[in-house]
Amino acid sequence: MQTMTDILDRLVGFPSVCRTPNRDIVAYVRDHLAALGAAVTEIPGPEGDRSNLFATFGPRDVPGYILSAHLDVVPVAQDGWTGDPFRLRRVGDRLVGRGTTDMKGFVACALSAVADLPPTLSRPLHLALSYDEEVGCVGVRHMIARLPELCAPPLGCLVGEPSGLRPVLRHKGKAAGRVVVTGRSGHSSRPDLADNAIHAAAEVVLAIRARHDRFAAEGPFHDAFLPRATTLQVGIIGGGTSVNTVPDACRVDWEVRAVPGVEPLAVVEEVAAEVRRILAPHGAAGRSYAATCEVLSAYPALDLPADSELCRLVAAVSGREVLGAVSYGTEAGLFQAAGVPAIVCGPGDITEAHRPDESIALSDLDACRAMLLRFAAAVA
Repeated sequence: MQTMTDILDRLVGFPSVCRTPNRDIVAYVRDHLAALGAAVTEIPGPEGDRSNLFATFGPRDVPGYILSAHLDVVPVAQDGWTGDPFRLRRVGDRLVGRGTTDMKGFVACALSAVADLPPTLSRPLHLALSYDEEVGCVGVRHMIARLPELCAPPLGCLVGEPSGLRPVLRHKGKAAGRVVVTGRSGHSSRPDLADNAIHAAAEVVLAIRARHDRFAAEGPFHDAFLPRATTLQVGIIGGGTSVNTVPDACRVDWEVRAVPGVEPLAVVEEVAAEVRRILAPHGAAGRSYAATCEVLSAYPALDLPADSELCRLVAAVSGREVLGAVSYGTEAGLFQAAGVPAIVCGPGDITEAHRPDESIALSDLDACRAMLLRFAAAVA
């Protein structure tokens, strides 16, 4: 029987970077779970080279609980790593490797814990393992859409993102958008004969900043979060070819992180309307400006009541103080939007995620495995 560390070693060894094929890691996890007696369904995505996995221990026709995680990791920049990111190594009491915290550590805990489940369960325990979470929770949407055929309506979902094993009730929703402004190129000595796309895009950037400032001043506010209000920011600007050429295109990539009660996609539409307002006077003056607005990714906020049965259950088995909110996002909001109560609770510290020499303490993994076994005993 593989130990939890053995499993994590195998998982880290698969370079399952987001937006790349994940057949190898999916095959390993599928075979591992099938050997333990789970009913396993592979759910391919439309990309053709990536899949989700949904596995069930116990009866499918009885409402049960989901343990949710993603199998993908963020790309690796070699600077800062002191060893191979995809080879697990031990440094003191910590295990180092890409994904150890975010979130193959939790997956290893779950794959190890289910080996100790009772042979018969009155309520099922499901594992929902997704792809491309790191680029907008892409894969899990296809899996959630198929839940009605995979199992009875779930009673709840525990998403094992790193939280120091503290149950997390809330996180902000997010949408990422792209605005591409086009104009008319020309020589910089005659800018009057051209339409500078960067100049028009600068107005868009200022409008996004103004919308951020309005949220900061007027709310709505949610005291569980820092910052307390919805935020907008521009992350990437690209355009132009040379300083003496008037640019004919400029791209602005931006995001909104919205408190519960503010729909991220509604803010995207507000920005799109503002772009149209900005360009309208230019068009009326005979200028050639135009713009496209695109949604790159989006997921809803999580907002679980503190008095919910799922919160009481996870708080009891974790033995840790409930955390009102976190700044990062997860797939939990998508489960909640689909009618499945969801909570975040997993091993490790989010500050370890996405960094060189990402690591997790062995004691965190042991505590998580024990928590999952208590969770299974409580719900089964």
